Amino acid sequence: MNTKLTHVYLMPGMAANPSIFEHIKLPETSYEIHWLEWQIPTKTETFEAYAKRMCTFIKHDNIVLLGVSFGGMLVQEMSKYLTVKKLFVVSSVKSHYELPKRMKLLKVTKAYKILPTQLVSNIDLLAKYALGETIKKRIDLYKKYLSVNDKTYLNWAIKHVVCWDQEAEMPNAIYIHGDKDAVFPHSCVGNCIVIKGGTHIMIINKYKWFNENLPKLIEG
Repeated sequence: MNTKLTHVYLMPGMAANPSIFEHIKLPETSYEIHWLEWQIPTKTETFEAYAKRMCTFIKHDNIVLLGVSFGGMLVQEMSKYLTVKKLFVVSSVKSHYELPKRMKLLKVTKAYKILPTQLVSNIDLLAKYALGETIKKRIDLYKKYLSVNDKTYLNWAIKHVVCWDQEAEMPNAIYIHGDKDAVFPHSCVGNCIVIKGGTHIMIINKYKWFNENLPKLIEG
């Protein structure tokens, strides 16, 4: 057993299962990848409490933690309770100031309370909300990746996306964002690695960039 392995934990985005990371490959002599999965929250569970619960699935110290989209928000919270070697936040936001106007409006109007019912019954709408894309021929792809359609989870997740209250970026985080991200279009400014042509699902369709650059960023 290689005791010098760096353990890399990957957290998918809202409603997504960890198969979004199926093409992420790192040198096995140096890294071991672990997929994290969304757990069904209780209706009243706080984001902090949920993050602490997710930390119980981390079985190593000095880890690399990477989260995508809403998972990127979650790993920022989780990192407060873990020993983290590197923290990567992909296709996400650094603070609530980067949330798009439509999400801020959901918060003000509390319309997020009625959205989950629509999402559960409409994979096309869920794909648009979670992935930023709705192309009919890709519905099978969406069904593959967007499998967490429990109403309690969606209700909780959407609430904590739009009501996220982080004021400033995490000083220890490496933010990676695509300049064509339709879900979070305001996140390429400041402390951020910008991937040209990257969309909200670039962890899937630009995986080669991550496979090539993550080891350098981890060790840099």
